[in-house]
Amino acid sequence: MQEQSKDPLHGKRLDSILEELVEYYNGFEKLGEQINIKCFTDNPSISSSLKFLRKTDWARTKVESLYLYVLRQKKRDEAGRRK
Repeated sequence: MQEQSKDPLHGKRLDSILEELVEYYNGFEKLGEQINIKCFTDNPSISSSLKFLRKTDWARTKVESLYLYVLRQKKRDEAGRRK
């Protein structure tokens, strides 16, 4: 039996992370307010953002950190609804 990774980013593709963030923030405009990266604020698209993020480690790190924050927020919101 294989042990599953506890890393929430394990096996998660960058394109699906970006799509989830765009959906969570209702578009690139709000996402660009969270992370001020030109690929989110100047004529943004999923494909152009992915190209930039795949080449730029610091930007990808910011996106991954925001994704982890959003996951924590979603869990907190779910826990609040159950009470």
